[in-house]
Amino acid sequence: MSAGFDVAVIGGGVNGLVCATLLARRGLRVTLLERRARLGGCADTAEIHPGFKAPVVAQTLGPFDSRLIRALNLPLAFHEPETRVWAPLLDGRSLAIYGSAEKTASAIRTFSSADAAGYLAFEAALGRVGRIARRFAHATPPDVDTPSARDLLSLGRVALAFRLLGRAAAEDVMRWGPMSVSDFASEWFTSEPLRALVAASGIRGMSAGPRSAGTTANLLLHAGFAGGNPLSATVLVRGGPGALADALAKAAADAGVTVRRSAAVAAIATRGGRVTGVRLESGQEVAARAVVSAADPKTTFAKLVDPALLDPDDRQALGQIRQEGVAAKVHYALAGLPAFRSKSKPEPAQLQGRIHLAPSEEYLERAFDDAKYGRFSRAPFVEATLPSLLDDSLCPQGRHVMSAYVQFAPRTLRGASWTTERDGLADAVTRVIEEYAPGFSSLVLARHVVTPEDLERDYGIAGGHPNHGEHSLDQLFAMRPIFGWGRYRSSLPGLYLCSAGTHPGGGLTGLPGANAAREIARDLKG
Repeated sequence: MSAGFDVAVIGGGVNGLVCATLLARRGLRVTLLERRARLGGCADTAEIHPGFKAPVVAQTLGPFDSRLIRALNLPLAFHEPETRVWAPLLDGRSLAIYGSAEKTASAIRTFSSADAAGYLAFEAALGRVGRIARRFAHATPPDVDTPSARDLLSLGRVALAFRLLGRAAAEDVMRWGPMSVSDFASEWFTSEPLRALVAASGIRGMSAGPRSAGTTANLLLHAGFAGGNPLSATVLVRGGPGALADALAKAAADAGVTVRRSAAVAAIATRGGRVTGVRLESGQEVAARAVVSAADPKTTFAKLVDPALLDPDDRQALGQIRQEGVAAKVHYALAGLPAFRSKSKPEPAQLQGRIHLAPSEEYLERAFDDAKYGRFSRAPFVEATLPSLLDDSLCPQGRHVMSAYVQFAPRTLRGASWTTERDGLADAVTRVIEEYAPGFSSLVLARHVVTPEDLERDYGIAGGHPNHGEHSLDQLFAMRPIFGWGRYRSSLPGLYLCSAGTHPGGGLTGLPGANAAREIARDLKG
């Protein structure tokens, strides 16, 4: 058995790295064990074709929490393009969302003067809600049985901020959460392109369509991460998400974390009903006072923990976490910049953010219809980026990289497999892009497909769900990952959780890792 540590962290994704680094900075002896040769998990930039690199899983940053950037002193070059989202339509019109609410309202006015005025109120409302949601994101959910004085104080601060919204605004927030994002959008806007953008923010990463109940909660969660309007939240980093992983890996090493790559954990070791460390697939045992799993909860308890150590009700609840991934990626190495169908030819600067290819809520709902029955969408929702417009290190000069986020592509296909269907998905995505950018297919030098099955196999995520579970009301806050485990502590003494499957959820924010580190340090250092 190796020399003992205070904490062993399983998984070197963003949350594992953040958690390990913050614990080491508090004077604890920490080792981090990553099964892959590369750290970062879903924050991955990799070569998709000789000379071409793309953001393999995460498209943009979460956005990564600004407090953590300062606390960890991460040397990253961030960029928020002026045009955050550009949504072309097949009739040549287009709608743009800018960093400036006033400029966005001016763009919306060509579709609806009422919606232009409504957008300013929408932006202000989500700004207020986002500030409250952000407080929730940084808070540890309370102990549901016996809340401590610290729990009550923390919740009291959030409740006070919520109260300061005013009665009408507070009632709106309570009403919006359970709503479908379609109903939510209809309260604000009438123009289809704008409603489609709102709807897309509610269903992102979800096995749900815009008419599914509770999808507004997902939009409000992203408002918390963004500190306001998630429509205008587009943060890119030079070098792609992999640059974030590299910066976090350096921060961990500088803090004194013992980092081990290609060190797959086979089991969490216990003695007398308490965690004592981990056993690697190599057979080596690593002793630790506490173990923190940055793997998703299903993987942690189905593969690494002796099921006899769990309460049967907890074991059943873990098995019932809804974690069937529906998001895929298709990356393209391009010979040149696509020419989009538009009455006013977009400047390259307009294409630096997210390119939204879904003209209406109806389109999004129909895309979801295929997934309901175990098929990938034949006309999928596509949101593309051209990161090479901002970062010439990603491909040769004059060439471009396009990374397309795709919904809906269920992890389990009915009567088929991803071995045979991956090219069909890429063909469907290419057809959608070709509709909006005629001649696109002639620019394609190579394409690279990432399915939910790939996410499960290559990144170790059960169900291939990047968020480690749906962002639904019954799987958020104190109920994430399951009821009673919302405080980053499992029922097994000494075993903690810090993945996207814990509060506040998925996205490259680093918050689950930071929140978990705070609780673990309290337990171990008093």
